[in-house]
Amino acid sequence: MANRRLYQLDHCTYFCQYHLVWTPKYRGKVLADKYIKSELKQLFKSIAKWKGFQLESWHIGDEHIHLVIHIPPKYSVAYALQILKGKSSSWIKKKTNKLPQGTLWERGYYVSTVGLDEYAVKNYVLNQQHYQVEMPKLPF
Repeated sequence: MANRRLYQLDHCTYFCQYHLVWTPKYRGKVLADKYIKSELKQLFKSIAKWKGFQLESWHIGDEHIHLVIHIPPKYSVAYALQILKGKSSSWIKKKTNKLPQGTLWERGYYVSTVGLDEYAVKNYVLNQQHYQVEMPKLPF
């Protein structure tokens, strides 16, 4: 595991890195505003610090979010996403009135573990603006 940082808790050493993707409930460029992108970036950093997650890389697109994140094994991926999506939705709704009423995020999400293809995944996330590929319709 060259150049990979191992993390520790009292009872374990771990490398639990995930690629997470989710979308706003109402498609369209609802995240296009620079203020919203900036606020989301700060919110994700704050939530990560609060819960002990490590953000490796992220891309806040106009229509979806990508995060490469380390989640301690004491938390499930579902719990981590519940916190990230729930806290960011409520906070961003309080900070701006530019978004539609109701929940901000779609119920579902995409998750994969980052393993041997770590460089490819990080490169993909960091260079989202250069990819002109249409996001496939997710089955949820």
